[in-house]
Amino acid sequence: MPKKRKSRGRSKGTKGRTELVRCDNCGALVPRDKIKRITVRFSPVDPQLAKELRAKGAYIGTYRVVKNYCVSCAVHYGIIKVRSRAERRISRPLRYR
Repeated sequence: MPKKRKSRGRSKGTKGRTELVRCDNCGALVPRDKIKRITVRFSPVDPQLAKELRAKGAYIGTYRVVKNYCVSCAVHYGIIKVRSRAERRISRPLRYR
């Protein structure tokens, strides 16, 4: 049976089995080397209030939130796209939301 990708969609190499991680959206168990990991900056302060505070010279801190998505959720949210065979060989950074 032909395979779609040389790596079978994983970045495992010759490591053997990798641990399973939960998808943050649907809760599916996905191998750690197959998940799509996104780092998002999150500010707990309302944007309108943050703008006023920055005008006064205050520093507004942000949190980094790391999210793990399975492939189907990443495609659904537009983090990765379905690409043609020729484009699959090109490595591109993930889209950040």
